[in-house]
Amino acid sequence: MESFVLVGDARGVSTLTTDVASSNAALRGFLHGLPGVDKVGADARAAMLGTRSIKTTAKRQAIDLAISMVDLTTLEGADTPGKVRAMCAKAVHPDPSNPDVPRVAAVCVYPDLVAEAVQAVRGSGVKVASVATAFPSGRSSLEVKVTDTALAVAAGAHEVDMVIDRGAFLAGDYLKVFEEIVAIKAACGDAHLKVILETGELATYDNVRRASWLAMLAGGDFIKTSTGKVQPAATLPVTLVMLEAVRDFLATTGRKVGVKPAGGIRTTKDAIKMLVLVNETAGDGWLHPDWFRLGASSVLNDLLMQRQKQDTGRYSGPDYFTLD
Repeated sequence: MESFVLVGDARGVSTLTTDVASSNAALRGFLHGLPGVDKVGADARAAMLGTRSIKTTAKRQAIDLAISMVDLTTLEGADTPGKVRAMCAKAVHPDPSNPDVPRVAAVCVYPDLVAEAVQAVRGSGVKVASVATAFPSGRSSLEVKVTDTALAVAAGAHEVDMVIDRGAFLAGDYLKVFEEIVAIKAACGDAHLKVILETGELATYDNVRRASWLAMLAGGDFIKTSTGKVQPAATLPVTLVMLEAVRDFLATTGRKVGVKPAGGIRTTKDAIKMLVLVNETAGDGWLHPDWFRLGASSVLNDLLMQRQKQDTGRYSGPDYFTLD
């Protein structure tokens, strides 16, 4: 699909942001001035790329790359320190019997369990992410959201996954959403900010594109499809639209932003489809955990099983790897 670059694209993100975020009307004018998404074309291209297959050595490399991009996550009301420690042990050594298996990119927990996770992964290179801002609904005051973020960062979180106010976005109050992201980004300090769009509630691909640009203009380091609590979540067409957005944002502003599809990615085949989509849409510069993540804890066991099949020629039983 064609890329979109603003006329006079060398101004940089700060100048562009100052221009378009001066008022809700200006922000609305910019976002609604983005080219509309050809839904039929996006669906068709995503379906076509989803048929690509990867064989032999390249498949092994793709599996290891996908493992290294996983954000291993537990976000349940019944989470305990013991469960978090067990998850962190798996994140650091996904297959304890094989030290060649790469570690995952990050673990993701609620703010009150950040300190436990930080201690458990210390020295491993695995990042600790925390959902904040009244996850997953985002229905709270800005003061509460900022406090939630600050507490997670103070506990040692390297990354914060925030949710946008979808109600405000769908009502056209783009400036409120923008200002909340700016405030949360400021509260993050040195921690990276992933902005969750909850694409399953945005209704149209045009809204996904607008929300992607809004999040990037406000300072998000990553744009993320979903909380994993709403369906549909990380579909191929939605991820395609977001990858086009980060590609075009880089061309327009010179700032690179990552992408994280989350929810519904369950098999090695699903993960590899995502890698193909990244390579063919944004380019191989995004094929790194710094720029692409898979929010898909359930996919890790399948990746490990497929990797072991590559090594031994046979599958292990379903209980060989720890359950998530």
